[in-house]
Amino acid sequence: MKHLILNADDFAFNAAVSRGIVTLAQKGRLTATSAMTLSPRWATDAPALAEFRAQIDVGLHLDWTSPFAINAGHGFGLKRAMLSAVLGGFNKTTARVVIERQLDAFEQVWQVSPSHIDGHQHVHQFKGIRDALVDIMAKRYNGVPSDQKPYLRISKGASGWLDVKANVIAALNANAIKNIATKAGITPAKGLFGIYNFEGSEADFARLMAQWLREAPDYTIIMCHPAHGVLDALDSVIDADDAIAQARQREFNYLSSDDFAQALLHASVDLKKSIPINLISMKGPETA
Repeated sequence: MKHLILNADDFAFNAAVSRGIVTLAQKGRLTATSAMTLSPRWATDAPALAEFRAQIDVGLHLDWTSPFAINAGHGFGLKRAMLSAVLGGFNKTTARVVIERQLDAFEQVWQVSPSHIDGHQHVHQFKGIRDALVDIMAKRYNGVPSDQKPYLRISKGASGWLDVKANVIAALNANAIKNIATKAGITPAKGLFGIYNFEGSEADFARLMAQWLREAPDYTIIMCHPAHGVLDALDSVIDADDAIAQARQREFNYLSSDDFAQALLHASVDLKKSIPINLISMKGPETA
């Protein structure tokens, strides 16, 4: 059996996203999720995950580009964030304040440190943000047993992966954050699968998932973005208009189906909650 982590991003983005993730956790179809702690839903929706602590890891989805980040005063659109990363990077001192605030919000609600840290639209890899993040992780979790320290997700797929979007994301400093994290004693995950353009049918997503299950090396991460059902009144507090809402529902439909259960069996994949520390950063073809 091959062991993989299936991580649902964007918990607390809106009611549909939180509902979809909780439902899939209940069905045993997810083993991790990453939470948006700037969302007013975080404190409201987190208790629904509590009964699944034993079977699902919960991490921080560091946020600079959502409506929540914009409302908090430090965020802006992805294109501007990418431009800032290219033109010198983010102010490290300011980034530290933003990161600490989101970690504090996570730990105040969840009562323990995050199992992992990644970024909404991969902003954790941007220059200035990545430097501040690694510094904070090294100091904040100094002295914490190694198996309880958050690991750092690296947004880089397999070498030779032909997907344009995956390669663009990897080019946004995946190697840089991996290198500085390793030097600081922060464990970087081996790689990331699940990147696509959010287009196509449910059958198209099923074919992609079959490919990821087949090609992802042992103890790597596949990310997904499921959601299910309608929004509610709390979602009007901040404009959380979801550009990939239809893709989220398609992902939920497939991941909750018997077809996905059969795909796991066919690929001989066992979904795991966490990654053994001695395996998480093993050099392999996906990190070449």
